[in-house]
Amino acid sequence: MENRTALQRLISTPEFAPLVLLIAEIFVFWAINPAFLSVLNIGNTLAFTVELGLIALAMTMLMTSGEFDLSVGSVFGFAPVVMWTLFNTGITSLELSFLIAMGIAALIGLVSGLFVTQLKIPSFLVTLGMLLVVRGTALFITNGFPQRTWSSEGQWLAEILVGDFYIGSLRIYASLFWFIGAALLLHYVLTKTRAGNWIQASGGNPDAARARGVKVRATKIWLFILCSSMAAFAGVISSIRTAAANPNSGTGYELEVIAMVVIGGTVLTGGRGTIIGTVLGVLILRVMRNGIVLIGVPGLAYNIFIGAIILGMMSLHSWLERRHNAGVR
Repeated sequence: MENRTALQRLISTPEFAPLVLLIAEIFVFWAINPAFLSVLNIGNTLAFTVELGLIALAMTMLMTSGEFDLSVGSVFGFAPVVMWTLFNTGITSLELSFLIAMGIAALIGLVSGLFVTQLKIPSFLVTLGMLLVVRGTALFITNGFPQRTWSSEGQWLAEILVGDFYIGSLRIYASLFWFIGAALLLHYVLTKTRAGNWIQASGGNPDAARARGVKVRATKIWLFILCSSMAAFAGVISSIRTAAANPNSGTGYELEVIAMVVIGGTVLTGGRGTIIGTVLGVLILRVMRNGIVLIGVPGLAYNIFIGAIILGMMSLHSWLERRHNAGVR
């Protein structure tokens, strides 16, 4: 009976369904094309996973508080444009350019947070407007063209953020460790600290949380800042790895990131979030994008798979939630 109860608890966790889906996905792609689990392909998949994954981790925290940010994709493209414009024109060093870009990103998050919490405007509308402002600014700065190429060789900041090394023939980027570190830290904050309790309370029942002394407004503002800053950080990492700062970079990322978070088990309406689930959600969609190309499915069909996974996972989460609340015997 105890073993059965433990199994039921495992199945009822929001992370269980994404884990099963990820394992099944890997097995299917490997069975169709054994090259899917080649060292080269694993290295490529991990490199792309990190950048969207960093944004998804921060989005998990924000969505748990009952809000979300549609401007992360534009900030992803905007921050590298600012950094490399300042550096390429000789105005500042790379390190100072990086700090300025991160500071502007934090300011963007602060403005969004203030609009949402002080003016009571829905985060959907605020961040949609911010998306257009930030993307338009990036296009204006560059006249719509990607930044000219540059060399970041010899720059210690580039090495810390995106330096690579090999384990056998597996290429690992330093950015992977930034992602793992951020996941561990945010998981701890969300599950083991008072700040995590405040975040969940702010999304679950803001009025009750406020009555209990939770600083709901401050909590949400800081999460908007975190989300925007993480998007900028991910954009900088991407620009160094690809040696390009494209003002259109990150287009559509906001919806893909939200999909990763929702697939991972975080409740869209707030109150409950899971960093572990988000990591699984990130892997599910990145493995899907990589796998369908390897097995010969046109890449344009990727959105069909995303939509199907979202609908399927939401149905499964809803079913498990009903069974859990009903107390299955």
